[in-house]
Amino acid sequence: MALDYRKCAEQIAANIGGGENVVSAAHCATRLRLVIADNGKVNKAALEEVDGVKGMFESNGQLQLIIGTGTVNKVFDEFIAVTGVAAGTKDDVKAAAAAKQPIWKQMLKTVGDVFVPILPAIVASGLMMGLVEALAKIPGLGFGDSDWFQFLDVVANTAFAYLPVIVAVSAARVFGGNIFLGAVIGLLMIHSAFLNGWNVANTDAINSFFGVTDGVIPKWHLVGNIVAIQRSGYQGHVIPVIIAVFIMSKVEKWLHKHVPEMIDLFVTPLTTVFVTALVTLWIVGPIFSTLETMVLAGAKVLVRNPIGAGIMGAVYPVTVVMGLHHMYNVIEAGMLAESGLNTWMPIASAANFAQFGACLAVGLKAKNQKTKSVAIPSSMSAALGITEPAIFGVNMRFFKPFVAGMIGGAVGSLIAAFLGFGATAYGVTGIPGYLTVNNPALYTIVLAIAGGIAFAVTTVLWHEEAKPAAAPAPADAAPAAPAPENTIITCEAGEIRQPTPGVVIPQDKIPDETFASGVLGQGVAIDPAEGVVYAPYDGTISSVADSRHAIGITGAGDMEVLIHVGVDTVAMNGDGFVDFVKEGDEVKAGQKIMTFDRAKIKAANHPDCVVVLLTNADDYEKVEIS
Repeated sequence: MALDYRKCAEQIAANIGGGENVVSAAHCATRLRLVIADNGKVNKAALEEVDGVKGMFESNGQLQLIIGTGTVNKVFDEFIAVTGVAAGTKDDVKAAAAAKQPIWKQMLKTVGDVFVPILPAIVASGLMMGLVEALAKIPGLGFGDSDWFQFLDVVANTAFAYLPVIVAVSAARVFGGNIFLGAVIGLLMIHSAFLNGWNVANTDAINSFFGVTDGVIPKWHLVGNIVAIQRSGYQGHVIPVIIAVFIMSKVEKWLHKHVPEMIDLFVTPLTTVFVTALVTLWIVGPIFSTLETMVLAGAKVLVRNPIGAGIMGAVYPVTVVMGLHHMYNVIEAGMLAESGLNTWMPIASAANFAQFGACLAVGLKAKNQKTKSVAIPSSMSAALGITEPAIFGVNMRFFKPFVAGMIGGAVGSLIAAFLGFGATAYGVTGIPGYLTVNNPALYTIVLAIAGGIAFAVTTVLWHEEAKPAAAPAPADAAPAAPAPENTIITCEAGEIRQPTPGVVIPQDKIPDETFASGVLGQGVAIDPAEGVVYAPYDGTISSVADSRHAIGITGAGDMEVLIHVGVDTVAMNGDGFVDFVKEGDEVKAGQKIMTFDRAKIKAANHPDCVVVLLTNADDYEKVEIS
């Protein structure tokens, strides 16, 4: 009997809470993709029984109903007519799913998505930079005047000197813009024609760079005083760069849609760069310049009393996130000129050491080896005064450690202000600060309090999301075979490796009609030689079945792969399966993500083949199965 498309659509609508409970709807070649406002109104059991729905799963905030090629578009049309929901694209659905999160979570996720790929660069550079600066401050060593110092200093600070470029490239990837145009915007913001952003408040630097005598940064007056661009760069800045690339990506996408293909190749990039440069340097830049001035003025007032110092100790890491912390050198220089004592340095050190304590707590408490491998070296960098790796790579990503660091910094700074000691120089914090501080004993107390409080608060408040415990292996079990390296599926977005050792089974030979028919996507099955599953590529875990037998992974080019162990094994309710990942985890190709008990699967009368499907194969022009 032919499917009643209208009835199917009506039953789907009835079991998801009606059209008013749908945020966005779209479809691909096989699936109806929905973003639901209130998941509590969804009757999943009833949906699976709807005639025409061949399967259902949730991934990346989307409810995906498997209907089939040639049918889903007809059901979708009826669904739109029944519910009154506006038809969208897959990108619309993805955006709607992300938009369901609170705005602060979206912002943190965006910053995290931008920084996670560049962590190796800033963690290594931060640690090296702290060590080099510490060695240069040791009296009598003479390292600061050596060629080795000059060489290592350049190597160490390259990632930070050109941080806007690295951030811009990563942000372009996150926002879907051209990464090379992103690089151009990043380079623009630190162009040599601009005064270095770290010297904006230094009158001597301004006079020397521009050849002036009044310490005022010249502007380019493009349209009189209406469109005037201050000639200062954005070294060390993060937020303005991310905003600039976000604007760039939006402009580029709009132009690609509206510019004729014949001239798109040169009109779109040219216009994109011009518009982004103008908006960034004319509007975004001045906003942050004004913000810098306000923060600096506020900081000067606050540090005059212990309560204000405590406030600055709390908000200091926030200014690091915004790239405004380098301007505090002006306060320190002023203090040294007036009294010969820099009492700001203990405040900044307390704030930095608190972020060290919070990051160290994460590193020691985390069971996830990837988290631990980032947190430990990042905390060491923070102890040496370079906090960006700890803040961006760890504390802000998990948020609670960042707040714990703010608390520790506030208390440490408050005590430092009460004790009234300071430094005889500026530019160093953390452990290297011992070389300039006038009372090492009091400095030790402040660092211990700030770092200790942040460590304790993080230990109590931050909890790593639990993962299922690994099932103990039998005493006589042979060691697992290494992860296969052969490719089984190839498309324009990349390659998918075989996830478990064994013999490849063609898709049409899979002992399940749904898998074999290709309704869920193109792929193969594996007759496993071992009860272990490895990640088939670098990606993000998009879904883990409650019954542990299936894992979804999103990879490069939005490849969506489903690894399903066994046929009808959902009925085993997780017995015999152990997952080593959770939704949202980043995984590397060859990383173990699941184990399964082949004997238990066979005892339950289920085939134990491992099905591997590229579920969005219809998104690609050419998919090759090896």
